[in-house]
Amino acid sequence: MQQVTMYTQAVCPYSERAGRLLLERGVANIERVRIDLDPAARDTMLERTKRRTTPQIFIGDTHVGGFDDLAALDREGKLLPLLGG
Repeated sequence: MQQVTMYTQAVCPYSERAGRLLLERGVANIERVRIDLDPAARDTMLERTKRRTTPQIFIGDTHVGGFDDLAALDREGKLLPLLGG
């Protein structure tokens, strides 16, 4: 299974929904990077994604986007193959 990294912050319902969806799809470990606690992490997220909203999700080196993007991948049947590597 690919490593999943999620840029998030303390209060983010979309991050919680993304985490639940990933858990339902078998992801046991999500690296959660709190951008509200680490300004350097926020800068890294902005540089990597060109987006300011959370969550921003990476599966391996692939930038998936936010929760809506993750859910769309799942509906299209593309999430599990991406997770499987």
